[in-house]
Amino acid sequence: MSDITKILIANRGEIALRVIRTARAMGIRTVAVYSDADRDAAHVTAADEAVRIGADDSDSSAPTASYLNIDALMDAAKESGADAVHPGYGFLSERAAFARACGDAGLIFIGPPPDVIEAMGRKDYARRIAEQAEVPVLPTYQADDPNMHLPVLVKAAAGGGGKGMRIVRNAADLPDALAAARREAESAFGDGTLLVERYVEHGRHVEVQVLADVYGTVLHLGERDCSAQRRHQKVVEESPAPTICADLRERLLSAAVRLTAHVNYVNAGTVEFLVSDDEFFLLEMNTRLQVEHPVTELVTGLDLVELQIRIAAGERMPLRQEEVTSRGHAIEVRVYAEDAEHGFLPQAGRAGVVRWPRGEGVRVDAALRSFDEVSPWYDPMIGKVTSHGPDRESARQAILGALAETRIDCLTTNLAFLATLVGSAQFADAAIDTSWLDRHPDLPFHPRLGADGPTPFDLRDGWRLAGPPLPARALTAQSRVAAAVASAPADGVVRAPMPGTVITVKVAAGQRVSAGEPLGALEAMKMEHTLTAPHEGVVASVAAAVGQQVPIGAELFVIDTASGNPAPTAEVPASKDPS
Repeated sequence: MSDITKILIANRGEIALRVIRTARAMGIRTVAVYSDADRDAAHVTAADEAVRIGADDSDSSAPTASYLNIDALMDAAKESGADAVHPGYGFLSERAAFARACGDAGLIFIGPPPDVIEAMGRKDYARRIAEQAEVPVLPTYQADDPNMHLPVLVKAAAGGGGKGMRIVRNAADLPDALAAARREAESAFGDGTLLVERYVEHGRHVEVQVLADVYGTVLHLGERDCSAQRRHQKVVEESPAPTICADLRERLLSAAVRLTAHVNYVNAGTVEFLVSDDEFFLLEMNTRLQVEHPVTELVTGLDLVELQIRIAAGERMPLRQEEVTSRGHAIEVRVYAEDAEHGFLPQAGRAGVVRWPRGEGVRVDAALRSFDEVSPWYDPMIGKVTSHGPDRESARQAILGALAETRIDCLTTNLAFLATLVGSAQFADAAIDTSWLDRHPDLPFHPRLGADGPTPFDLRDGWRLAGPPLPARALTAQSRVAAAVASAPADGVVRAPMPGTVITVKVAAGQRVSAGEPLGALEAMKMEHTLTAPHEGVVASVAAAVGQQVPIGAELFVIDTASGNPAPTAEVPASKDPS
């Protein structure tokens, strides 16, 4: 067994704080790393030490220069004298090259072995291994397969988090979907390999938390339902899964343990399944700690980070399968800096006053503090709020109360959307599948209890029964621009719906385009957004260039009407810092 005395956390934000909290309780020192954009971030001050990372003295805000820079992280570990590395989730957490670099440097990697990350971190390899372990998988197709049955899902073979995914319902859309997914995958994971597989319209996303030590012990810690998703990214997670029967649960748990043992897995991982009626199929195996691990911790009473550290140090599993119990129900919501009313577009800027909820049965994992900056460089998730109760309904009511107490000024967030979602009849009845939110972009949720007639709630003035008024929602400069961009008539002016980087320009001035034809694409916060022509016409001007950083509301293309007459330009407020 190896002693771990100092852990370098190769990550940022709330997961870095999460690891720091457990390490401190275990008497282990921590080292934070930070890019220039994160110089004043919460995880930097919370750790015992902090080291700037970057390829050189130039700005290291871009992930490729900092949190994805293996050499810089190895230099930081050497400089700080760390003897172990925790990768968190995202960034390099599922990169075999990073785990190998840690081993070559004599560092303990708090995660699975590199060859296991390589095998299971790729969806194409994982499929073959699953078949060997007799775990069901979805059928796949070659891109030019004449027998392809639509709809299909194009998805990145490497990585996860909804990046590099596109649903294709029309064969004519497949080439553009492949190109966009490949670009997004290359940007997010450095690997553009894609899979094309059968798409299940109304499936549920159910995943199993697994844990294994170097002595061959494999445990499951129950399952989670993560079916509430937008753009293939999870929004709400809960444990246990509310819609599966005892027989299906046992088959899921057994399949996850069987796959984990078959691949000689070590440390914490998650086996994700798509459930359709009484069938289930492997989606992927995440070879790391999941974002939604708090719901498992709340129902089992276990600290997954502590177990990760102990297993990495060579300790035996401290419990047996029969000692793993599930008590009550837990629900987690992800709080994003995004505009849920306008396509869930990511937002950036400086927050005003931030107040996270407190109270019995409520847990908050967040790094955003009052007046912190939300950078466009990283994922827009700014926190997680999790509730625990004796049953699902009590947990649901607790999370609604917690959301009502949460305050984030001067940033557009999804707080109101989360309250609507969790407070809806659909969620209360566990009737939302993985594509529900994408099928209902206008959010036509029905309240759990319908009113007999007009009530004070209809006034939308913040009035609440037996409680203080809801705080007024400030309309920031950025949200005003977003609203103007989204609500502007089809006047031919195509503006940036979010701050970001231009990654493609597909048209030139003088070119004729049809309504809905792609003009180019923006990338921000690891999301790609395609810009399309609002109507048929001729491209009058192109102000976008590949690699250009643009603010929200920036005019990028102008499309003249089909007759060739210039379209009028709508007035949009200039973008500025929402603080």
